[in-house]
Amino acid sequence: MVFGAYRLKEYQSQQAFDCNLPAARTERPVVTHKRHPTNRTWTLTLAVLLTATIAFAQQKPFEPQVGQAGKDVVWVPSPEETVKKMIEMGEITPQDFVVDLGSGDGRNVIAAAKRGAQALGVEYNPDMVELSKRRAKEAGVSEKAQFVQGDMYQAEFSKATALVLFLLPSNLLTLRDKFANLRPGTRIVSNTFSIQDWTPDKTETIGGDCSSWCTVMLYIVPAKVDGTWKLPQGELALKQTYQTFTGTFTTAGKSTAVTNGKVRGTQISWSADGQEYAGVLKGNQIEGTTRTGSASTNWTATKQ
Repeated sequence: MVFGAYRLKEYQSQQAFDCNLPAARTERPVVTHKRHPTNRTWTLTLAVLLTATIAFAQQKPFEPQVGQAGKDVVWVPSPEETVKKMIEMGEITPQDFVVDLGSGDGRNVIAAAKRGAQALGVEYNPDMVELSKRRAKEAGVSEKAQFVQGDMYQAEFSKATALVLFLLPSNLLTLRDKFANLRPGTRIVSNTFSIQDWTPDKTETIGGDCSSWCTVMLYIVPAKVDGTWKLPQGELALKQTYQTFTGTFTTAGKSTAVTNGKVRGTQISWSADGQEYAGVLKGNQIEGTTRTGSASTNWTATKQ
């Protein structure tokens, strides 16, 4: 580029002026907002409260609700007076092993343990299991009252000497065959609901202040006597339905109907042809006596 002398001086002067100017600002100016101290305080307060609420919810012990749904039942607790009556009718002693299926909050098991029995509760809801363990510890019977999480239909309870239950008729019906195969003499105590087609050996209803779930039924598992038995006097053919039976007693070619046939645990009794028979089942034999008036005769029957 070519300049005249005047133009050159003018250009140089302008260049010198431009070099002394500050650089042009191309960025957006930064605006600083001051936070109000009150807003920050509220934010911190809410955060602390939320954290505390969550922590409290996590630490709060589980509390069951009456009517809460379970796997096969809803939870409704037995009244304390009913639990007491069940333990009394079951004649629970320190020699017993008591089982409760669907044990809920553990009150039946704890009541049995307070009598000195070893007791086990099978409960599907794990929260109820932990609640039961806490209640047993508070009652001072945690060494005798045990609780496990499990399905009552799959539970192993063949060694029980007594069952203390509050189940629906449908539950009892499903478990009936298992009940019938328990050791003869095992006691089954049920709150309110009966076992279909199985007549209770004893039924009691609580009076006084008890307003609901006040009937208690006792079942005693009978020995199996169905079939044919050989006696010195003849042959006994029996048809058993739980703790009762019918049949015929044949002697000297004459058959007589068996009446009043009853089985209570291993004890058996019946009448035939005006005579009273009573005995005790021992394996494949019955050892008993026959009474006619004041006279008695001992006998032994063998399963055929």
